[in-house]
Amino acid sequence: MYRVVDTNVLVIANGIHKAPQASLACVLACVKYLNNLRKSDVLVVDSSWLILKEYKRQVNEKGQPGVGDGFLKWVLSNQANSKHYEEVAIKQIPEYEFEEFPKSESLKNFDMNDRKFVAVALTHHAKPVIANASDRGWRNHKQALTEHGIKLDFLCHEANTKA
Repeated sequence: MYRVVDTNVLVIANGIHKAPQASLACVLACVKYLNNLRKSDVLVVDSSWLILKEYKRQVNEKGQPGVGDGFLKWVLSNQANSKHYEEVAIKQIPEYEFEEFPKSESLKNFDMNDRKFVAVALTHHAKPVIANASDRGWRNHKQALTEHGIKLDFLCHEANTKA
């Protein structure tokens, strides 16, 4: 299965000390998700490396000490492995806008920094699901995103604290 993974999944998988807003259940759900993805799924990112650059800003690419760090190291080690990694080209138009992002009144307040994930999912032939852990903005726009063909996988079910 093809997957797009929001950065907060990696951050929360690194543990409660890195993401105090997350419950232990949320951390464990993120850990399980990333471990399962590494076993059998394909991560889809943009060919401009906007997603990977964000991962690198938030977690340690050396793979230590958390599961999110280890996931980034795995991603960087598997870029040539089409069984686990694919890139798609997206077109950035000013700084955080993307040609592929839906031009919709219902998404005008959607987080500019998260638009790259939507653009990637809409560009890829399989229309991969986007995994999110604790970012409330994704839940707030769930209906609008779904109407535009975006599939979401919410890993944490508790109330989210991040706006």
